[in-house]
Amino acid sequence: MVWVLGVVVLLLMMIPLTAIVLDSEVGRALARRLGSGDSDAEGEARLKRLEEEVRYLSESVQSLQDETTFVRQLLEKPKPQESLPPGEE
Repeated sequence: MVWVLGVVVLLLMMIPLTAIVLDSEVGRALARRLGSGDSDAEGEARLKRLEEEVRYLSESVQSLQDETTFVRQLLEKPKPQESLPPGEE
């Protein structure tokens, strides 16, 4: 009889815990993931778009790094000292 009471108490405790988990960000993300219903073709197309976007962003970052390196070299390069023509001081 005691074990029945233990099971009932456990079930009663699980109800609010389940509600808390399902109402959390994790629960919402899980619901979105389960309810998205993407077919394989849609998932493949989405993955391909994401890969193209990552490739584009990687190329953009590389270009910015190259430009930054070039500008830094220009700024760090010492300017040649201008000398006065002979006879003028």
